[in-house]
Amino acid sequence: MFGLSELKQTRVYQEAFQEGQEEGERLGKLKAVLPMLSAGLNVEQIAEALDLSVEEVRQAAQQHSQSED
Repeated sequence: MFGLSELKQTRVYQEAFQEGQEEGERLGKLKAVLPMLSAGLNVEQIAEALDLSVEEVRQAAQQHSQSED
C-alpha cells in the first residue's frame, strides 16, 4: 500500500509542498506591508526589506485601501 511516507518522497509532493511554503511566505510578507507603511517606511524601503518588488508592495497597499472603502 502507498502510505504517507512514500507519498512525501514523490517529486510531485515535494514540488507542491515547496510551492505552498513559498506562497505562504509571500503572503506573510504582504501582511507586513501595512504596518511598515504605518511606521513611516516608504514603498521602496519596504520592498527592499521584504525582498518584494515595488509593484507587489503597491498592490498590497492598494488592496488594503480598497477593502476599507
